[in-house]
Amino acid sequence: MRKAKAAVLYKPFDLRIEEVDVRDPADDEVVIRVKAVGICGSDIHFYKEGKIGKFVVEKPLILGHEASGEIVEVGKAVKERKVGDRVAMEPGIPCRKCEFCKSGRYNLCPDMKFLSCPPYDGFFVEYAVLPWDFTFLLPEGISFEEGAMVEPLSVGMQAAKRSGVSAGDIVAVLGAGPIGLCTLQVAKAFGASPIIVTDVVPSRLEMAKKMGATYTINAREEDVVKKINELTNGRGVDVTFECAGQTSTTQITPYITKPGGVITLVGVTSEEVYPMPMLEIAHMRELDVRGVFRYANVHALTVKLLGEGKLDAKSLITHSFSLEETKEALEFVDTNKDKVIKGVIKP
Repeated sequence: MRKAKAAVLYKPFDLRIEEVDVRDPADDEVVIRVKAVGICGSDIHFYKEGKIGKFVVEKPLILGHEASGEIVEVGKAVKERKVGDRVAMEPGIPCRKCEFCKSGRYNLCPDMKFLSCPPYDGFFVEYAVLPWDFTFLLPEGISFEEGAMVEPLSVGMQAAKRSGVSAGDIVAVLGAGPIGLCTLQVAKAFGASPIIVTDVVPSRLEMAKKMGATYTINAREEDVVKKINELTNGRGVDVTFECAGQTSTTQITPYITKPGGVITLVGVTSEEVYPMPMLEIAHMRELDVRGVFRYANVHALTVKLLGEGKLDAKSLITHSFSLEETKEALEFVDTNKDKVIKGVIKP
């Protein structure tokens, strides 16, 4: 059993750097020296609130689920990985036995162990243990920091696959935060064009342009519904991705999506119940509304497109911090949304 330094959350705002035990790997597992971990909005939420919905921090918890690292030990039955392999990590470990796992939708597994979500420790730690098949070899030339972005890019990949977006589709991405920018990139890689991106932060709209947005709209300065309908000659877009996680943004989706089009809800609102214009959605426009919950079977494709240069992980990373700076990093990312796209912890 190894010892490792970790950033451990005890309760809201009480995060301590301390030594923890790292268990030995099972026969089908590998031990990974964690090299880079992206800071997610959920990490900040747990840090500030101690909970997200039904998931409550009731005992000390290690956060962080967007990770990459180097394999330092392999279990006795592992033949597909070796010591020294550079890998991205998928943090959700399903039961592999239920109907959802067997049908390929293991993200819906009721017994999912999602690392960094109570009670399962995440990757703000020097070493971690993971089943080998939830690690993905990083292509030559892709840094560990970029490898940590495979996880949020995979959310965008899941959103794109759920939506059915394809070449030539007109797409709107509402919200140019990290997940919106990831979704934009994947939609572009799938051949969508033009792509319209909205946000209220100018720097994020600039980043969206850099990553391939055809048009950007500052929702604080323009009427989004009016502008998108102008850009599409009143037709609306084929696919709308709601990535802002705002009720107000969600409610405009039917008015910018063409009849028969698809609304894909990627962002998570803080309200469990909120009104939607269902007459317009279901009966007047026959829109499909599709939800996105994490991802399933998309990490390998994400890594492939990243290695081929079709996805840009490097531009997402704007700040980096040491493990000892985790508390300060969470607070900085939370209070500097106009400056930060992605902060990365480097254990």
